[in-house]
Amino acid sequence: MEAAPTPLESARFIAGRSRDVSVSEEGARRVAEALFDKVPSAAFSLAGWKELHELNPRAASEEAVSWVFLVDTLNFSFWPERDDQKCLVKYKGTAYSGYWALCAAVNRALDEGIPITSTSYYATMTLDQVRHVLRSDTEVPMPLIEERHRVLNESGTVLLEKFGGSFLTCVKMSENSAQKLLRLVVENFPSYRDEAVFEEKKVSFYKRAQILVADTWSVLEGKGDGFFGDISSLTIFADYRIPQVLVHLKAMNYSEELMKKLREGTIFQSGDKEEVEIRGCSIWCCALICKHLLELYEKKGHDMRDQINAVLLDYYLWDYARDHREEMKDIPFHRVRCIYY
Repeated sequence: MEAAPTPLESARFIAGRSRDVSVSEEGARRVAEALFDKVPSAAFSLAGWKELHELNPRAASEEAVSWVFLVDTLNFSFWPERDDQKCLVKYKGTAYSGYWALCAAVNRALDEGIPITSTSYYATMTLDQVRHVLRSDTEVPMPLIEERHRVLNESGTVLLEKFGGSFLTCVKMSENSAQKLLRLVVENFPSYRDEAVFEEKKVSFYKRAQILVADTWSVLEGKGDGFFGDISSLTIFADYRIPQVLVHLKAMNYSEELMKKLREGTIFQSGDKEEVEIRGCSIWCCALICKHLLELYEKKGHDMRDQINAVLLDYYLWDYARDHREEMKDIPFHRVRCIYY
């Protein structure tokens, strides 16, 4: 099997040949300037992963790592067909939508005594059991339930057969290297192989695999098995929210033709040219934002390489998208129903 170039190499290749999506160097620089004062805040820190998100595990334990693996195995395709008809999960008095509905459903199951984070349990779950655990509190079910059932069974089986049933084993095997863990995940868990072909060349995005590595780093607080000296080698996680934010912030632009398709609600297929351009350019745009942000701090005499990376930028922009949904509603997101994001 021909190895795909890394997401960053892929992004550089795509951005250099993209026709319907363009990255604005000047726009990326302006976003970096706007973020300059945000870097010292919790919203742009490793600690923010726990401090700002009540559904994430508090502990830095094997159980917490198992929670992260389960959730990121299911971390795809939450967008609603209509804004007024959403899958919602109520947990401890709050109704959650999107990705957080998944986290709420997992925590609800654990509270009900269902061992959902146990590999031997989800490796053999039936479709009805998955439906029960991920049930919505509205008429709208969580999308792609059959696919979620399949990837749970598949990933659980691989974990049991190759890694003694524990994702922490994979983490230990990576020897404190984010890239080594990324390769382990992509090589062993088929649903994480987020790749495409662009201009006759294989490219990779690895959205869920990279976020799994990043969330492992976050839940273990960057310490012990969760210390990755090369965490900055990860890119942002190319989904459907980050591109929307980048266009809103004028760091990225869509052609009129593409914008027309998005406004009409066109459903793209995973691997379509426009979809690959959107995701690749998003990764490249955020790499430029990080570069400019580091340069701004360098000019002030500060080396911020330990505090500025694409992972923390992604966490920040993703929360920004959630908090500024009203302001961003004029920018449509691209619609794809797939297991990769």
